[in-house]
Amino acid sequence: MHMPNSSSMTEFLLLEFADTWDLQLLHFWLFLGIYLAALLGNGLVITTVACDHRLHTPMYFFLLNLSLLDLGAISTTVPKAMANSLWNSRAISHPGCAAQVFLFVFLISAELYLLTVMAYDHYVAICKPLHYGTLLGSRACVHMAAAAWGSGFLHAVLHTANTFSLPLCQGNAVDQFFCEVPQILKLSCSNAYLREVAVLVLSVFVHFYCFVFIVLSYVQIFRAVLRIPSEQARHKAFSMCLPHLSVVSLFITSGMFAYLKPLSIYSPSLDLVLAVLYSVVPPVVNPLIYSMRNQDLRDGIRKLITWTSI
Repeated sequence: MHMPNSSSMTEFLLLEFADTWDLQLLHFWLFLGIYLAALLGNGLVITTVACDHRLHTPMYFFLLNLSLLDLGAISTTVPKAMANSLWNSRAISHPGCAAQVFLFVFLISAELYLLTVMAYDHYVAICKPLHYGTLLGSRACVHMAAAAWGSGFLHAVLHTANTFSLPLCQGNAVDQFFCEVPQILKLSCSNAYLREVAVLVLSVFVHFYCFVFIVLSYVQIFRAVLRIPSEQARHKAFSMCLPHLSVVSLFITSGMFAYLKPLSIYSPSLDLVLAVLYSVVPPVVNPLIYSMRNQDLRDGIRKLITWTSI
């Protein structure tokens, strides 16, 4: 029997948040508020770092890249969900779904690699301060950021090509508010998804290596910080590292659980919560976490707001 692959479908149907217009409208306003908060927070970080010459350091260069990735990731998923809620629709075209998978995997993969680079930056700054200028010069920072973006791009090409070449036998309803790889795999024919599962396993191995690297970096960082005699210096070091560690923990744990959860475990509410935790929450809270714990960034944002209000 002929099994059509995903390209033979003209559209997919995304998750419907509610079955009444009032609740659909409520979800639209909720997502709009979240999206505007992410745009404002990350936009402030990007503008402040770009305009304040005091923040032209490796740490803030990587933070600027993180904000760009966050803006891209949330712009890939939330606006379409808002439009569907507003127009009481579930449809997304096949090219639109493929583009969403590609862009989302590209951006969140690049974000994980960038968070790994930021852990290395913190490690060198605290554990090898005398070598900081040598190990993290301008050219090295640009190369590391480019490697994060490039690795995310290759990762996305691999996943998108594999996912959208699968034969689909389970309809076209995706149980998520955006096109997510695990949800599309649920639509594939029996055993047909094993090829993409193999790619996922490879990806998980790479991501687990990043996670181990981050954990080991912070073990060394905290050991070094606890040996610092000055309480003020310890507080500054923890203020720099704890926000990054909280971002990494939320992002990696929710994302890996969403992608590693066996397909046999069917829980739409759990899938939705996990998707929100790793795709919507980080772009909103990252600017808050970094600005609340970073005096230099707070001063830069206040200076920017004061300058624009004149």
